[in-house]
Amino acid sequence: MIPRPRATEDAEEAVRHYIDADAAQAALGFIAALEQAYARLAVHPAIGSPRYAHELGLPGLRCWPLARFPYLVFYAERAEYIDVWRVLHSRKDIPEWMQEPDTQG
Repeated sequence: MIPRPRATEDAEEAVRHYIDADAAQAALGFIAALEQAYARLAVHPAIGSPRYAHELGLPGLRCWPLARFPYLVFYAERAEYIDVWRVLHSRKDIPEWMQEPDTQG
């Protein structure tokens, strides 16, 4: 599992949001849910939805929802690792936020 810089920034922003809202337990829960999603995707990368791959014209892109949190992990399976592009709130305009993904891999 290799998160791109934008995915790391997204996750850090979500944690800051929960901390700023004086919800430290929610911040810890978010981190645990993200780690759980990463672990599951590492074992079963094909379980994510390809919905946005078709919508955005990005072959191989998949998304997976975090348990108990309104966030989606966007990733692509590579030969030797999972390439995590973004971790976005599900209410964001996903196509707009995915317009210019990092150019890694």
